[in-house]
This record gives sequence, C-alpha cells and structure tokens, in this order.
Amino acid sequence: MENASHAFLDAVRKSMRQVRVAVGSATINPALLTAAERIQYEGYLRREDTNAAILRQAETGVSIKEIVRLTGHSRGLVRKVLRGQRTDVFRVRESSLEHHLSWLDAQWTSGHHNSADLWRRLRRLGFRGSERVVREWATRHRRAETPDAQSVQRVPSARTIARLMLSKSETVTIAAIEQGVPLLVEAREIIAAFHTMIRKKAHVDLDPWLERACASLVGSFANGVTRDKAAINAAIKTSWSNGQTEGQITKLKLVKRQMYGRAKLDLLQARLIGAT
Repeated sequence: MENASHAFLDAVRKSMRQVRVAVGSATINPALLTAAERIQYEGYLRREDTNAAILRQAETGVSIKEIVRLTGHSRGLVRKVLRGQRTDVFRVRESSLEHHLSWLDAQWTSGHHNSADLWRRLRRLGFRGSERVVREWATRHRRAETPDAQSVQRVPSARTIARLMLSKSETVTIAAIEQGVPLLVEAREIIAAFHTMIRKKAHVDLDPWLERACASLVGSFANGVTRDKAAINAAIKTSWSNGQTEGQITKLKLVKRQMYGRAKLDLLQARLIGAT
C-alpha cells in the first residue's frame, strides 16, 4: 500500500509539465525571479539542454552505451532521461509557507492584502517563518493580478500535489490540475481502488484492477503487482500478517544501533534474551 502511494507520487512528478500548463504557469519571466530563483532557473535550463541532447541521440538510434561515451553522462542518468524519469520542470523554491498557502489564498481573496498583518496572524497559527517570506508571497500575488504581468505563479511541489489529490482537497489549484491532466485523476482513482481492495479483502477485484492499472500512469507499479500476484492474493485473502516479525527486526536494529553497530551475535543475544 505504501508502494502504491509512492507510485502515484512518481506519476505526479512525470506529469509536472502538464501540471504547470494546467495552472497557467508555463511562461517564466526571469526578470521577476529572485536571485536564488535565478540560480535555480539557470540550473533548470542546463538540465533541459542535457535532456534534449540525450533524446536527440536516442532518436537517431544511438545505443545507451554510445550516448554515455558521446555525452560524458552516467549510464544511470541516460536511462532516466530515456525512461521519462527525469522530466524536469522549473518551479519557484518551496518555502516555509507551503502548508499555509490555502489559508493565505483564502485571506487574500477576502481582501486581506497587508503582508505584516497576515504574518502576525500566521504566527498565531504556529508559523515560525519571517515576515519577509510573507511579504514576498504578497508581492507575487500583486504582480499576478496585474493584467499584463507575466509573473511566475506558484506551483506546489509534486509531493504536495500528490497529497492534496489523494485527500481530494477542493482547492483552485487541484481543480485546475484535475481538469487539465485527466490521466492523473485516473491514476488517483486506481490507487484509491487498490487501497480499498486491500482493506476490504476483495481479492476478486484484483484481476480487473490489474487490467485497468497496467495501461495507466501507475503501470510500472501494476506490473510489479502482477509479478507478485500470488503474494498479493495471499495478503488479501488471509488474516496472517508478518507485523510481529517486522517488529522484532526493528527492535533488533534499534539495539544494534544503540551500540554504534559494534554488537556481535553473543552481545546481541545477551541484550535481547539474556546471558546464557
């Protein structure tokens, strides 16, 4: 079940380009970036050039080994690019406001535009960041409201988007993503169906689920489930659990780490079951 959630996060990461377009942030104006964001933007452009060079080589039929030799990049990086696992997208850096954006958006919409006042109210809600962070956020909003401004609109991180989509949060950003990237909505429904199937012990739903999931953005996870189908079926059908075993292993690792990894079997035995 944990791997299923990770699979949805990977699907969101691979779809970040479409996500940025969906929320209207496909255009970057470097003049509106902060100094730190400009450094990030330059790195993003370099990564884009690297990805494009590798893809151009692959399109002409060059092997991975030859691409590694020609570009000087590692085999692992080349494989990631060719598999679509390094699809990059520039977004402004994640800040300490990440978990307060919904509240701030609501306050801004209701007419509260004073950054100092917003900061003081956030402090009462537990926010520990500086006033400067809130002031920069307010400045971005004012720029975004200018009719002819091509400012950078904030796109949440892939992890935040995955969390909000799985919890079905009703925000403007998530609504735009759901409308603009329907494949992510399908992937979310597939992951939710997998969780429901496990919880309700509905093993008869496994085959229909696999047929649907293999053709989706979480197809790699579904392929893994197919390879481990017998174990998944057993986990759904039976009441047995290896939780006790995992708990004992965790305890053993804890004891070993308490001795800085120097414990041999005799000392571990003495600590766990007593000296013999």
